[in-house]
Amino acid sequence: MAVNAKKIAIYVLVVFCLYVIITDPPKAAHYVQIVFEGISDAAKAVGNFMTWVANGGKS
Repeated sequence: MAVNAKKIAIYVLVVFCLYVIITDPPKAAHYVQIVFEGISDAAKAVGNFMTWVANGGKS
C-alpha cells in the first residue's frame, strides 16, 4: 500500500513540475534557482561545520 502511495505522489509531483514548466517557464526557472541556492547554502554550512570540527571546535 505504501509503495502505491509513493508512486502516486511521485506521479503527481512530476505532473505538477511539467505543468509549471509548460505554463510559466520564468517561474519554473525561479523555483530551480531557489532549490540550487538552498543546496549551495546547505553545502556551505556543512563545510563550515567540518572546518570548525577540524579546528577542534574553536571559533
